[in-house]
Amino acid sequence: MNDRPGEAALAPAEPVLRREVRDGVAALVLNRPRQYNALSRALLQALHEALDAVADDENVRVVTITGAGPAFCAGHDLKEMRALGSQAETEALFRSCSDMMRKIVALPVPVIAVVNGLATAAGCQLVAQCDLAVASTEAKFAVSGVNLGLFCSTPAVALSRNLGRKRAAEMLFTGGFIDAQKALEWGLVNRLAPAEGVMDAALEIAATLKSKPRAALALGKSLFYRQLEADLAQAYDDATRTISCNMDTDYAREGVDAFLQKRPPDWKL
Repeated sequence: MNDRPGEAALAPAEPVLRREVRDGVAALVLNRPRQYNALSRALLQALHEALDAVADDENVRVVTITGAGPAFCAGHDLKEMRALGSQAETEALFRSCSDMMRKIVALPVPVIAVVNGLATAAGCQLVAQCDLAVASTEAKFAVSGVNLGLFCSTPAVALSRNLGRKRAAEMLFTGGFIDAQKALEWGLVNRLAPAEGVMDAALEIAATLKSKPRAALALGKSLFYRQLEADLAQAYDDATRTISCNMDTDYAREGVDAFLQKRPPDWKL
């Protein structure tokens, strides 16, 4: 029995983001289940810090992002947003979120969204911004800000770079939900799995990614996103330089030699 008044109140609060690195996989868990893992300022700051730590840790080969409880992420914390006192404060909040999304792209390792449930607004944006996504068959997706008179402008950036224009526009303009099967068909996610097996499915992909040279994936991820924003000539020019530099690395020479000699590569990474 607790005989010290107020002791329970002094217990440390649960972190808004849980972080664990195991076997080369940095697992990030959005940990505001009662708020459907809404992106508060504190959670955004924790994500910034976690992504910075991953960027500096050469032992990390893959990142997974998922949500605690029944939801993946319900977007921004609307109560917190309404309490902001000025447009400048609101812009700072959205800029923090946008900068966090850009850090995902800039990371030298692949990032997998593990969509365990509802993903709406900036939560759907987070799914789209991750390099890969595995979703529960029970997951649902929407960018529903327009239903509140708040068009999902920042989610539109990631969404329109993942889906065809007409499909992205349908989601953004109507604010309607799509189910997991449609998200797979439309290219928002890569794979579906039963709810109880969604993390296992993501870790299967992670195991495949970890078998590749980390430096090759880092080089390739950077090129992948750069060329998407370039015209055709610039894209091929960049890709030609990149693959030429890639071929001149020890790990590429070892990989090619191993293939020709019909043996497993020894990248010593």
